[in-house]
Amino acid sequence: MLNLPQTVKVFVAPGATDMRKSFDTLTAAAREVLGQDPLSGHLFGFCGKDRNRIKILYWDGTGFWLFAKRLAIGTFSWPAAPTSGDRGIEMRAEQLAMILGGVDLDRTEWRR
Repeated sequence: MLNLPQTVKVFVAPGATDMRKSFDTLTAAAREVLGQDPLSGHLFGFCGKDRNRIKILYWDGTGFWLFAKRLAIGTFSWPAAPTSGDRGIEMRAEQLAMILGGVDLDRTEWRR
């Protein structure tokens, strides 16, 4: 289970990202692809083209954390590449936790 404070925002890069990237190149992707400051303390998510690998970049104030998950079977329900000029997608921490848990957000209905 992923427990994050309400103040943490989650930004994900829609579509595929090269999963060979690590700290420095994902930091650059957070700036260029998502248009966000990687030193902000928010989470930045990236998914591979096969949608079975996810990497999440996080700055804790002293250094970067890089969380990775690779599925043995199946794929993640990751947002597709945008058709408009949108650079990234902001989502709630609960949504990211659900994606990591295998939930397809396109097939869910949010209740008030």
